[in-house]
Amino acid sequence: MLRRDLLRFSLGASVLLSGASLVGCTSQTPAAGYQVLRDHDLPLLQALIPVVLAGTSATAPLVLKSLDHKLAALSPEMLKLTRQLFDVLDLPFTRGPLTGVWGAWEQASGAQVTAFLQRWQNSSLNLLRMGHASLLQLLLMAWYERPQAWAACGYPGPPKI
Repeated sequence: MLRRDLLRFSLGASVLLSGASLVGCTSQTPAAGYQVLRDHDLPLLQALIPVVLAGTSATAPLVLKSLDHKLAALSPEMLKLTRQLFDVLDLPFTRGPLTGVWGAWEQASGAQVTAFLQRWQNSSLNLLRMGHASLLQLLLMAWYERPQAWAACGYPGPPKI
């Protein structure tokens, strides 16, 4: 590993860990109508859904309900890690440097969200690439488990028994 890479990794890890350490400072109370998703998780997810699921008929309310159901079934440790990821993306002092989205998620354009996802996908930091993969997998699973998504991709649904 080159010295520059080590410094870059150290800086990124420090920012992530400092943000993740504040998880206890954020509310763990679910938003109204949800089992797991919190009020401050929703703007991030509502900004990601139209970008990640572009070209589908996915709507934020449907995907959020499915995602909430999936998250409620996670082990406590996996849920904790997922909440840490959401918290790092929500906190202003980690969101800006890590994502390039310096304002609130509600004001982020589709181009800014796309740039953030590409930045993480192509990052030299494995932790950011893993965060990118996690976000995409969560949203894709939440949408494609729904019968509304099946027809568009030619899936007739599970066999009837």
